[in-house]
Amino acid sequence: MKYEESIKKLEEISQKLASDNVSLDEAVALYEESTKLAKTCFDIIKNVESKVVVVKKELDQIKE
Repeated sequence: MKYEESIKKLEEISQKLASDNVSLDEAVALYEESTKLAKTCFDIIKNVESKVVVVKKELDQIKE
């Protein structure tokens, strides 16, 4: 799943949880899903961060 898709799904879950029409069981399931999505987003960000570090090192070597 892409970062943007995960964020959109997290926003949808947040809106559902904010509504009064969610049962306790559904709220727990949505919470569990949101934690998985949050981890996915974090993993994607860490991966991108690693790639940026590599590219920066390569650019620094070119400048020398």
